[in-house]
Amino acid sequence: MTSRTPDIEGRSKRLWHLDEGLCLIEMIPSLRSFTYDRDELVDGTAELRLDFFEYVSARLAERGVYTVFRERVGPVSYLADYRPAPPFEVIVKNRATGSTIRKYPGLFEEGQVLDRPVVKFDYRVDPEDQPIGEDYLRLLGVDVEHHRQVALDCNAVLRELLAPLDLWDFCLVIAPDDKHGLVVNSEISPDCMRLKSADGRPYDKDMFRQGAGREDILARWAELISMVSGG
Repeated sequence: MTSRTPDIEGRSKRLWHLDEGLCLIEMIPSLRSFTYDRDELVDGTAELRLDFFEYVSARLAERGVYTVFRERVGPVSYLADYRPAPPFEVIVKNRATGSTIRKYPGLFEEGQVLDRPVVKFDYRVDPEDQPIGEDYLRLLGVDVEHHRQVALDCNAVLRELLAPLDLWDFCLVIAPDDKHGLVVNSEISPDCMRLKSADGRPYDKDMFRQGAGREDILARWAELISMVSGG
């Protein structure tokens, strides 16, 4: 299958359509930070991202939160339900960081614990995603409250699963699904979250943002997989 041109190719994945609403997805070992102007291929990260996504998808499904992941078929490839991705993503923030500090300077301190999780929606457009008002989404027929609930349910499961590490924030793409209503249509991995130990060590893409080398990233992410899965 991967000998032919992908039907869809992005920065982090290649996708081939299969029969019966399935697709084959191949992870690309890319790490990118718009804020820090870094965009590199880091060999070994794709396998670890998929290790994390495979394990977490199973745990989420046990709690009624479903992803498109179906079956791993290779070191960096898996079968998934094909659900067209909407042009917006859903971000959950448990602490003020990232875009919260950049876009709303002076309102919150970096790392400030939020009294309750904040859910926001960003329009997915290069070079940097932009916040989109919820009323615009409603005009497009998006069930905003259902999306919010799926994101919060995912947040609750992940925070429990990742403890004692602290999940600062993460992003999801959520898509309609005939069986489950809404499903997570994006990977869940260290590449799409901020996750820190009690002493502030990052277990996520912040390592890349801060200039860590390949070996350090691979070692820390492997440690994360072991911690989460009990392996």
